[in-house]
Amino acid sequence: MAAAIRQLSDGTVQATWRDAGLLRHAPSLTLALFLVPIGAGLIGTWLPAFGYLPALGGTALSFESWRALLDHPSLPGALRVTLISGVLASAASLALVIGFVAACHDTRFYDRLRRALAPVLAVPHVAIAIGLAFLIAPSGWLARLISPWATGWTTPPDVAVINDPNGLALAFGLIVKEVPYLLLMTMAALGQAQARERMAVASSLGYGPVVGWLKTVLPAVYAQIRLPVYAVVAYSLSVVDMALVLGPAAPPPLAVLVLRWFNDPDLAMRFQAAAGALLQLCLVILVIALWNLLERVVMRLGRRWIATGSRGGGGGLAKLIAGGAMCLVYGAAGLGVAVLALWSLAGRWRYPAALPADFTIETWTRHAQGLLWATGTTLGVGIAAAGVAIALGLACLENEQRHGLRTTSRALWLLYTPLLVPQVAFLFGFQVVAARAGIDGTWITLVWSHVLFVLPYVFLSLADPYRALDQRYARAALCLGAGPGRVFWRVKMPMLLRPVAIAFAVGFAVSVAQYLPTLFAGAGRFVTLTTEAVALSGGGDRRVVGVHAFLQAALPLVAFAIAFAAPAWVYRHRLALRRAA
Repeated sequence: MAAAIRQLSDGTVQATWRDAGLLRHAPSLTLALFLVPIGAGLIGTWLPAFGYLPALGGTALSFESWRALLDHPSLPGALRVTLISGVLASAASLALVIGFVAACHDTRFYDRLRRALAPVLAVPHVAIAIGLAFLIAPSGWLARLISPWATGWTTPPDVAVINDPNGLALAFGLIVKEVPYLLLMTMAALGQAQARERMAVASSLGYGPVVGWLKTVLPAVYAQIRLPVYAVVAYSLSVVDMALVLGPAAPPPLAVLVLRWFNDPDLAMRFQAAAGALLQLCLVILVIALWNLLERVVMRLGRRWIATGSRGGGGGLAKLIAGGAMCLVYGAAGLGVAVLALWSLAGRWRYPAALPADFTIETWTRHAQGLLWATGTTLGVGIAAAGVAIALGLACLENEQRHGLRTTSRALWLLYTPLLVPQVAFLFGFQVVAARAGIDGTWITLVWSHVLFVLPYVFLSLADPYRALDQRYARAALCLGAGPGRVFWRVKMPMLLRPVAIAFAVGFAVSVAQYLPTLFAGAGRFVTLTTEAVALSGGGDRRVVGVHAFLQAALPLVAFAIAFAAPAWVYRHRLALRRAA
């Protein structure tokens, strides 16, 4: 049987698999969905940056908007806050992840945190930011837990913890959100880097666990996570939603300042805002280029360090420090969501009481109508965007297998394009182009804008499980007379139900977290839980903010719970598949 399958795979099967049909156009369609809106958006932002926007009277190119931008008194402070928070968050997140994996790999603690990674990743950025604000503010939950018995505080201390002028609270919020993402990318890269084999050789040569990992595994792993690191740098430098909650207001980070100019009632400010958006893009490109240069310097220094032959010790202190720092990140995220739940159900809660005097669902019932509307929009857009991304991702991967293609580094760069280009740098131009096409503020445009950011995560979640599926199952089905389409639906999809469900949950969570795409592509006509949470975060009623932020955090968690539970229920009568699920 095996010989027959092997012989057939060289002839009839290969001919069948090359009958691609519409699948041949899947990569081109996917690239068009990526490149057209980003390219059009960049052009639509660059032209107003140089004075050309006929709809607002700009009919000639000029540098007037750049003069106004450079003369703005808030620009130097905005650049300073952006660089401090963005670079600090990116460097600290990467250092923490590398230190943790180097010190704690192959330990029970490492496995426990790996299993708890999905819930932390599922919580949207805005929910993390609002939860941290409720947690570490002078009147936050942490201060309440230690007051007045430990601090003597009967009123909140006058300390600028949130919205501090240097953006340190924003940096901490970014670290809490980006560390789990980088940890996931690093864990995924360990298998491709043959980490166990490398560590076995290092241990046989007398290297300690930490030094051995840094010298033998890190060089191979970092090559795999370079693009995710660049995506973290780009996001940290251009984040808007978290900056509105945790960042300073005077001056704000550059991306927030640009958003203010875009929303200014004076339409002439659009030119200055476009110039600021282009400056934001140039700043991200400059920092990534400097980061790449620093990588080369560290690489040379690392080679010298490797050549010294130092073996290192057992790494006990490194495990303690790295494990404690990782517990701080996980704890901050978990406590942040917990305090959101508390505030959403709180009745009277005076400072410095550690818990509310009573609990009530009055806030939920009072805002039920608005919550239903925002939740419906969030669910609709999230399900549609994740569904489109799943369809495109599966089509590209199936086409890849049928034609024996391989993903190149250029394709990965294109895949990461929406994550590397600052949202504020092209979404305004995308809105301008959409308005000229007559689709501005429509449901299709809103979903399309979300797909731009959902598809990279969905594809990356699907790629490894899809490529790892044993092709002998498909060959056996083809030998029995099944066509490629039937093989896909009746053989591959049942075996890949769990990865597909998880990828869908990932895409849904990414869509729920989108703020700027909803504002620009939706043209203010669509209200989601994210836009409502950000808009309410500056208000004084923490109960209302807690309701919206907690519901925003709960939706992705429910999606992940369904993604893990559904395959096990579907496979309840199939022992082998149930074990795989």
